[in-house]
Amino acid sequence: MTDWVVPLITVGVLVYAAIKRVDVFGAFCEGAAEGLKTCAEILPALVLLLVCIGMFSASGAVDALTRVLKPLCSAVNFPAEVMPLVILRPFSGSGAMAVYSEIAASVGADTFAERVAATLIGSSETTFYTIAVYFSAVKVKKTRYAVPAALVPDLTAWVVCGAVVWLFFGSAL
Repeated sequence: MTDWVVPLITVGVLVYAAIKRVDVFGAFCEGAAEGLKTCAEILPALVLLLVCIGMFSASGAVDALTRVLKPLCSAVNFPAEVMPLVILRPFSGSGAMAVYSEIAASVGADTFAERVAATLIGSSETTFYTIAVYFSAVKVKKTRYAVPAALVPDLTAWVVCGAVVWLFFGSAL
C-alpha cells in the first residue's frame, strides 16, 4: 500500500484542482518562484554558517575542545572518541555524519563509542543550522531565547546518550 501513497496524493490533488478549477501549472510556478526567493534570502546565512564550520574544524578547535573535555568524559564514563561529534552536531548534519563515519571506522561497529555516536546522531539536532535557515527565512534578526532553549535538548542528548547505551547494551559490550 505504501507504494501507492504518493501517486494517490498526486492524483487527489490534481482531481481536487480540476474540480475547483485551479490553474495547477500557474500555482506551481508561483510556488516555485516564492521558493527561489526564499532560497536567495537564506543563502547568505547558510554560506556564513558553512564557512564558520569549515574554519572551526580546520583551525584545530574541535581537537582542542576534545582534549579539554576528555577528563570530563572519563569522569562520567562517556567515550571521548564521540566528543568531536558532540561538538559538531549542533552546527552541521553532514559534518556530523562524516565524524560518525570516522568514529565507526576507527573504533568499529557495535562498540560502546559507536553506539553512543549513533544514538547521538539520531537524538540530536543541527541546532545552529536550523536556526540559521528558519530565522533567515522569516527575517528574524534577534533569536532571543531560541538558541539557549534549543541547546538544552542538545546538552540533554549528550548526557543521556551515554547512559542509555550503557543501560541497554552495557553488559553486551
